[in-house]
Order: sequence, then structure tokens, then C-alpha cells
Amino acid sequence: MSLPDCLRRMSLPGLSGTLGAVRADRLLSLVLLLRYRGRMTAADLAAELEVSERTVLRDVEALSVAGIPVYAERGRYGGFALLPGFSIDLTGLTPGEAVALLTSGSSATSGALGLHSEFSSAIRKVVAAMPDRARAEAVGAAERVLVRQGGLLRDPADPGPVPVLTAVQQAVFGGTRLRMRYRPGGPAGTDGPAGAGRGGATERVVDPIGLVQASGRWYLLALRDGVDRTYRVSRIEAAEPLDEPAHRPDGVDLEELWLRRRADFRSRHPGVRVRLRLPVARRERLEPMTVESECASGDVLEVTAAFGDLRHAAASIWSLVPEIEVLEPAELRAALHARAVAAAAALAPAAATTPRTGLCPEPGAGPGTELAGPRPSAH
Repeated sequence: MSLPDCLRRMSLPGLSGTLGAVRADRLLSLVLLLRYRGRMTAADLAAELEVSERTVLRDVEALSVAGIPVYAERGRYGGFALLPGFSIDLTGLTPGEAVALLTSGSSATSGALGLHSEFSSAIRKVVAAMPDRARAEAVGAAERVLVRQGGLLRDPADPGPVPVLTAVQQAVFGGTRLRMRYRPGGPAGTDGPAGAGRGGATERVVDPIGLVQASGRWYLLALRDGVDRTYRVSRIEAAEPLDEPAHRPDGVDLEELWLRRRADFRSRHPGVRVRLRLPVARRERLEPMTVESECASGDVLEVTAAFGDLRHAAASIWSLVPEIEVLEPAELRAALHARAVAAAAALAPAAATTPRTGLCPEPGAGPGTELAGPRPSAH
């Protein structure tokens, strides 16, 4: 007889309708806890199920009467357990589907919706229903993925697709080393070897620890030559999982590791704050930025926005000039002014006697058409 059949056949005196459904669900959760975690004390079960120990004892007795092989072990390390070999057939969930569910239960999802206890109950049912080997694979993979609010410095407006994510995920879940071609960018040391700076992509082999999605942007936490590294996945130009097993420390708490690395990064790269002035009607132009504060007076709006560094700020604001005025810092005003001077020089009108000629024929010109401009003298 399957577990659902046992529960349906159980006699629940005095309980009907909603109350009966609540108790049946709690009994199922109790069995799933024992199936997934093994022996548990009455106190642990009570805390997990949010009931009293007396209620747990009554539920255990009811399960025994219904034919569920739950038994008590006496002594200091005793508790309740299921007979070895007892299995539950609830779903045909694949390991991949289970990983998707297990990695979705972050504080940014179920907890934020007020569904933390419901989500935990659902996950217990999903995990306990899986075969032992598939359950071990799914739980192991889920421990290598973290979804959180808040990136390293700021939240991206639209991170866009990440073509290499599948290959990176294969290495992370499979526990293998990863060969990748990585292009550093942003503030020096943002992703990759400290002090790598900006430049072309280079190839490296790393030992993946886990994947973190922070505010929609994926990061790979890894070891390179035994040293902690954090890589932005969107800057990985090519990735190939290797056949070699990765050197991953045991007992990694991915969330704790991510928070520690992010705090360390922010302490080394505090970023810059920029004061901007613009018409209130153009407020939407600030959407890609991280606005920390704003103040309006009539038709004028002043805001303070955060950027990774001056280079990042200049690149973000340049296309908005002159609609947006930079009030401070002075270094950013100077950088934008220098860029404007260079652009003006490049676009300055040419003298009438010196035509601006190109190297290619004008559109529509046929083969053999001579280029405009002065003809070189013969020697």
C-alpha cells in the first residue's frame, strides 16, 4: 500500500474538512522528514512541523496504526525513524527538475511572498519522493547554486542572455574543472585575478565552487591555483568542462561564501557617488543607473547615483550629456569635458579647400571608380 493510500484509509476521529486535511498533510510531512533526514527526536520534529511534542507523539501513533513502519529508539541519542527500505512513490521528478525546484527557494522568492513554510513542506515532499541516488545528485547540485538580491556593486537594468551559462553549469554540477576564456572588465579585479585590470580575454583553468545569481547577473565562484576567485559569467567568452575532477572544499556554505566575497570586494572597491541635475521630465533617462537619493524643485531634479568607478560613470553618463549636468565630483566633470573636446576636434568642419576624402568608393560607384580627392603626382 502506498503512503497516500495509507493516509486516506486512516481514521481521524473528530476531524473533517479543513482540519482533517491539515492533519493529513502534517502526517505526510512527518514521514517525509524521517525519510529524508533519518532519525529525529520528538523535539526536532515538533520544531520543524511547528506543533507541540505531544502532537508529534499522537501523530507517530496514528502512523503506526495506519501501517507506516515508524518506530522509536530509546536512549540519549534516540528518536523516531522509519524501517530501512521503506520508500515513498509520490512523483516521477527528474534530477534536473528537482534542482530547479531546490534552487528556487531563496529568501528573494518564497520568503518574500510569505510562503516559506509552504515552500519548505513542498520541497520535503519532492526530495523524499526521489530515489536515493537521484536525490543525492539533486541535493548536491542545488547546494552549488544560490539566488540572491544585490550584486557586487549595483543591480543591472537588463543583464541579457549568457551563452556560456550551460557549459559553466555542467562543470559546477558535475564537479569537474573548467577551461574558459575570460575577459576582465569594470573596476580592476571585479571578476578574476586581483589586479588583472582591463584588457583582452585570456584562457585559464579553474575549480568551480558554485554559481550565484545576484540581481539577475550570474557569477562563478571558483578556485584558481588554490586562490579564491569570482568571475562574472557574462564575461566568459568560451567555456569547456574538463574530465578532471574539481578541487572543491567539503562543506561549502555557498551563501556565506558569497556574502564574504561580496563584502571583501566592496571594501576594496567602494565606488563613486555622482550628483546629477536634469529636468524632471527626463527622469526616465536614469533607469539604467543605481539612484540612491533624489530631490525635485520645480522642473529641476537633482539625484545622487552610484557607479563602480569614474570610468564606469563617464561611460554611463556620456550619452546623456548635455541633457544631464554633472555637479560633482570634479574629476568626472573633467573627464567628460576632455571627452567632449576630443569629440569636437574630431568633428570640426574641414577647410573648404581641403575635402574630406575616404578610402572606399562612394555608395553606388562601380568597379574602377576613382576615389575623390587630389590625384598623386607621377614620378
